Amino acid sequence: MNQVLAELLTGLQLAEPQQAQHIAVFPLFAPGRPSPDYLTLAAALEQRLLTVTEVSVGGSVPELRVSNKAAQPVLLLDGEEVCGAKQNRVLNTSILVPEGKQVDVPVSCTEQGRWSYVSPAFSASGHVMHASLRASKTRSVSCSLAADSGFTSNQGEVWQGISDMACHLEVGHSKTGALKDVFEARQADIDTALQSFALLPDQQGILVLINGAPVGFDYVSLAPAFAKLHGKLVRSYVLDALARKPKKAKSRTAALTAAQAFLAGAAACEEKQFKSIGLGEDHRCKAKGLAGSALVHAQAVIHTAFFRVDEKEHAGHMSDLNRRRNYRGD
Repeated sequence: MNQVLAELLTGLQLAEPQQAQHIAVFPLFAPGRPSPDYLTLAAALEQRLLTVTEVSVGGSVPELRVSNKAAQPVLLLDGEEVCGAKQNRVLNTSILVPEGKQVDVPVSCTEQGRWSYVSPAFSASGHVMHASLRASKTRSVSCSLAADSGFTSNQGEVWQGISDMACHLEVGHSKTGALKDVFEARQADIDTALQSFALLPDQQGILVLINGAPVGFDYVSLAPAFAKLHGKLVRSYVLDALARKPKKAKSRTAALTAAQAFLAGAAACEEKQFKSIGLGEDHRCKAKGLAGSALVHAQAVIHTAFFRVDEKEHAGHMSDLNRRRNYRGD
């Protein structure tokens, strides 16, 4: 494994877990690690330093155009959603858009029933795709990269994952099958859970357990950037927890042991490296039951996320590459 990534994964520190019913959140820290400066997507949009649009008037489902007018790079986070234009999308991987540059970025649709303009450009939806679907998307994008097909997701799998979550949560009819509608339908439950997961000073990530089992973790190199992402990342894990029947809580010792084992498993993954769409390198990691990715730039891990994956699912990832290559708007 890349030395910078391996050192980070083995050096991550866990704070005391924060608990709400069957969800345990371990705040993550990696003190003393240098990082280049950058803005988050939401901050850049708020300051009108970034625009996100369709790649053309006609649009292309698996791509968006990002123009960065800021004097520093902008981090687009894997699974982060933007809404508007012809249909809502999420980022297929984490990308550090260079200052003063325009790039076309790979995305997945999270609103199947719309292909018409509601605005000329996109805004931040305030959501990150729920963790279980990010897990399957991470694996499908990794398979696509291994097959030399770029940062392409299995779009059908994404749509099915949104539909399944809406069904599990008994969310009423969504006119366009939008992921955003699922989050908003359970907003009160999510807000209640959020009260138990306070952001700590200098926090850089979270590792989440549901019913005592690790689901995944996210780490961001700059604490101020993570502070802006903390709420939406916690919500993405809470949504998954709402779809799972609560079981008897495990002890703090058992939860800590499980969290430490998950981090150790991430550090032991096999890894492949690819050129990122923006700055740096995109690292893809896998092991039995685990899928992860990391964006490394200037000798720093800008963002990394690892997820538990179900080995019984997605057996046809490599065989269905042709079905997911060219999702275009009509």
